[in-house]
Amino acid sequence: PNVYGGNENLEAIAFLKRMNELVYERHPGAITVAEESTAWPAVSRPTYLGGLGFTLKWNMGWMHDMLSFIEKEPIHRKFHFGQLTFALLYAFHENFVLPFSHDEVVHLKRSMLDKLPGDLWGKFANLRLLYAYMYAHPGKKLLFMGGEFGQWEEWRHDRSLSWDLLQWDTHRGVQRFVRDLNRLYREVPALHEVDFRPEGFEWIDFRDVDNSVVSFLRRGKNPGDAVVCVFNFTPVLREKYRVGVPWAGRYREALNSDAAAYGGTNAGNAGSVPADNAPWMGHPHSVSLTLPPLGALFLLPE
Repeated sequence: PNVYGGNENLEAIAFLKRMNELVYERHPGAITVAEESTAWPAVSRPTYLGGLGFTLKWNMGWMHDMLSFIEKEPIHRKFHFGQLTFALLYAFHENFVLPFSHDEVVHLKRSMLDKLPGDLWGKFANLRLLYAYMYAHPGKKLLFMGGEFGQWEEWRHDRSLSWDLLQWDTHRGVQRFVRDLNRLYREVPALHEVDFRPEGFEWIDFRDVDNSVVSFLRRGKNPGDAVVCVFNFTPVLREKYRVGVPWAGRYREALNSDAAAYGGTNAGNAGSVPADNAPWMGHPHSVSLTLPPLGALFLLPE
């Protein structure tokens, strides 16, 4: 025990706090990230507020729940929907990173692509859907090398990545999709500006368990900056699926994970959809969508 009778390592705590203070003092703009898997509080809170002072903390709970959910056969996902949504109960307790690190693609855990259920089309569709959900979810993103083009093999420290896979359209499609996700994430303030406060996230609907569909809004610092994110976790094409939206006008399909350029079936909404004056899900307007199978849509008001 320490001098107070507890089991906390007081010297280690003091060291981490001082380390972070010196990093920020001597290297403004630097960040420090903690991979921490206990329930220790305030890891990413400033030291002057009693925290350890890290910039960011890995969200291990989200990672485990998300992989457990997405690895299930789509027909069974409705029975485990809590794994998809639970992280939003604590998403703003820390400044979180959503990590798909090297730890998840070694020691017989299989590669990101190989973990997923389905035939060849299903595996690639699930992978794009998983990455879309990660980019839409509050928190910064960490994706280990090889995952961005759908490597089949686990990572090995003593060999190169399987770059030869890029001769195939399916793998090039995943690479294009991650490229476009990064571009969208950078260009749309609502996806990155308010990651660590509840004001940046608003559920539209998380109760459609039977169809395994969830939808939510991400918001930026400007209340007018918003993106509608819709996810279909089954391989069923859903037509005339209504989703509540905050404003009238048209909504542009900024990204569709099922686009042919990414290796998908090209199901979607012909580029944009009009909002109807039909209140839905607590919003004053709504859109009638075609949801791609195992697909994700990012919609921006025009």
